[in-house]
Amino acid sequence: MARIDYLNDQISRAERLAKMIADELTATRLRAFAAECRAELAATQGRGEFAGFGPQAG
Repeated sequence: MARIDYLNDQISRAERLAKMIADELTATRLRAFAAECRAELAATQGRGEFAGFGPQAG
């Protein structure tokens, strides 16, 4: 799985779980994790590391 696909999957899962969970602390942590993944995704795309190519591939 390409890094971008992995990050998109993690963002989707974290946001979906944050909406379903009753514990606010856990939901906040999930939203923070999704934000970290978004930041990494933006940095990865900015460096042109897409489709599994680049320093983090493999």
